Amino acid sequence: MSLLVPTQRDRVDSHEDLDQDEIYFQNLLKLSESETYKHEFPWDFSPVDDYFVQSDHSKDDFSFRYTEENFGVTKPWSTIIQEIKELNKNAPPNVSYKVLFLARHGEGWHNIATSKYSKDDWFAKWRFVGTDGEISWGPDANLTELGIDQALENKQAWNQQLDNGAPLPSKFYVSPLQRSLRTLQYTWEDQPIPQPIVLEHLRETIGVHLCHQRSKKSEIKSQFPMVDFEEDFPEHDELAEKFSKKREELNEQFLRINKVLQDIFTKDKDHQFISITSHAGTIRAFITVIGHRKFTIPTGGMIPIVVKGTRKN
Repeated sequence: MSLLVPTQRDRVDSHEDLDQDEIYFQNLLKLSESETYKHEFPWDFSPVDDYFVQSDHSKDDFSFRYTEENFGVTKPWSTIIQEIKELNKNAPPNVSYKVLFLARHGEGWHNIATSKYSKDDWFAKWRFVGTDGEISWGPDANLTELGIDQALENKQAWNQQLDNGAPLPSKFYVSPLQRSLRTLQYTWEDQPIPQPIVLEHLRETIGVHLCHQRSKKSEIKSQFPMVDFEEDFPEHDELAEKFSKKREELNEQFLRINKVLQDIFTKDKDHQFISITSHAGTIRAFITVIGHRKFTIPTGGMIPIVVKGTRKN
């Protein structure tokens, strides 16, 4: 039985607050039409259906178990790989196709804390501190034993799919928060993956919640020597300081992740299969930016999405 089972909270986080989607698209349109900022958004993104059942609106996202259903593939991996290559080979110079494997970290101690206390108590007190004397969840919450086991389930699932012909991603990106780093570490410990790159902006909604503050760069490197960092990655958590008084809104996070995806499509021209390990809110942001259907991602879960990028300028 899979350990990657969504909760009602996961469903709410994935499907609600649609007003934030509307604000994001309005702001994106304004920025894209602005002479000052349009150069930051040269790519438009859209999902490509028919490769994974997760893109099918009739598929029940709450009951779907991707580790038990071949990641949701609708055709053999060999066919998917060949068709993605053909799409890129025959595409105009301003069009690119990529398959993103968007992984959520396994259960962290902050997940335990938010379920231990009521929403009112969490927002009034516990999000500002990192322990209640019984468990610790911040700053930079770590994985629980269940979280480790969820990552190990993903390892087994990936090993099986690779044996079935799935492509080993040629580029790996990961959030700087240790629950994501440890999830990536456990998931891929059996495979000869390229060195993962830590991206500062690939993190959960920023601000106020102590569990979302990251460790220093030097501490991350000491604990996870297998990773590298994007250029100019700061030693200290400057983003947490920026949002220390007012938490980042979802529509702001969507714009932040749009810029991450802009960079990926601009810089990773030769990489067609990319692994990204991050957070629930971050994956919700990717899904919104790409225009994919809303999909519930359990703690430790993953969703593959084929993305078409079209460069406007």
